[in-house]
Amino acid sequence: MTEITVAALQLAFSNDMDANIEHVSERVREAASLGAQVILPPELFEGEYFCRVEDEGLFSNAKPVGEHKAVLAMQALAEALKVTIPTSFFEADGPHHYNSLAMIGPDGEVQGVYRKSHIPDGPGYEEKFYFRPGNTGFKVWPGPEKTTLGVGVCWDQWYPETARAMMLMGAEVLFYPTAIGSEPHDTSLDTARLWRRAMVGHAVSNVVPIVAANRVGVEHDQTFYGTSFIADERGDILAELGREDEGVITATIDLDRVKRHRAAFGFFRDRRPDLYGRLVQDI
Repeated sequence: MTEITVAALQLAFSNDMDANIEHVSERVREAASLGAQVILPPELFEGEYFCRVEDEGLFSNAKPVGEHKAVLAMQALAEALKVTIPTSFFEADGPHHYNSLAMIGPDGEVQGVYRKSHIPDGPGYEEKFYFRPGNTGFKVWPGPEKTTLGVGVCWDQWYPETARAMMLMGAEVLFYPTAIGSEPHDTSLDTARLWRRAMVGHAVSNVVPIVAANRVGVEHDQTFYGTSFIADERGDILAELGREDEGVITATIDLDRVKRHRAAFGFFRDRRPDLYGRLVQDI
């Protein structure tokens, strides 16, 4: 039996980067004490979700992967605890800026960087002002127990193509760090159930466990709705947090069982790539 224990963190954040990093670090230690081997913090936990406004002064917060405080802190923590931490951060690469994720292994080394592929733009989520579309392509990473992990970032989680691409690259568990909440342009729109349904759909159609970590709290005119969760390969919820809770959730996944279930469903056996050309035609 091949088992791994995964965790998602749900927290509220301020504009104090050092305090946010320490807050996340405390929860990472808690998750590790519960046996978690892969621990997922929310998206851009370095500060408040700044993309609600367009402010050129905020570009100064972006740093290269080797200089970013959040990445450096998680590297030290991962090495000390011997855990894997997918770490979201605001990346500067010369004149370019990305919404990026450093995959940090249990030796504290950055295994590589994934740059968010799908960049949203709308009231309260004006990410196209700050981020170029990622140029890394989708990625998968070596995980504990010789597993393979797939990680998308927030808006990526709505796209079935993201999940399927990572699965075809060998992913056995999918992780999605997130920052999502209320919609300033429409206070009657609550996307929490849509958000979860989209990812549960990926779990079912790919027969793969999903780990999603969101933030909570009120930041200016936005309320982040949490509801972080871990789902199994059937789409059943193994662990979850509420709309206001801060905390840690964990689940242990039997990947041998997942592999059997995936083979039995035949979704990958019955694929017809010869019919899918329309999916990559931008017309």
